[in-house]
Amino acid sequence: MTIPNPRNFDSLDARIILALDKDPEASALALSRTLGVARNTVHARLSRLERSGALRSFSRRLDPAALGYDLMAFLSLAISQTRAGSVEDGLAAIPEVIEVHATTGDADLMARVVARGTADLYRITNQILEIEGIQRTSTAISVLELMPPRYDGLLSRLSEQESRPSD
Repeated sequence: MTIPNPRNFDSLDARIILALDKDPEASALALSRTLGVARNTVHARLSRLERSGALRSFSRRLDPAALGYDLMAFLSLAISQTRAGSVEDGLAAIPEVIEVHATTGDADLMARVVARGTADLYRITNQILEIEGIQRTSTAISVLELMPPRYDGLLSRLSEQESRPSD
């Protein structure tokens, strides 16, 4: 996993991403005109952000409900520490597991799962329990997304900075 280096993300990068949020189909030329910078600069910045992992895949913007997955759940997973690799591989093999985080506290992992309904969630949970190394799960069903992931406030703050102090 590549973790973006925040020192490689500056105010121009933030302005580019904010402009893409406003017009996701904007070309590098259109972005350069909007931002008042050279097209090659915009193209190079976007390429660097993609390579570094700062820009994630387009499919992450998709609403799972558009694919028929109307139910969202969060599963707390207790795992055998000696089987962490097989657990990761097993979870990655289940398409409905859309996100997994290693956590502190009572759970070792937190998985975000989508399902077509409660019967489908039951199927998915049983599939997860069959993974070697999973000891137990606890499920919380999301009844309403109150605030989706958002980054525009962070980007706006960074874009307003004229320049970053050098180390």
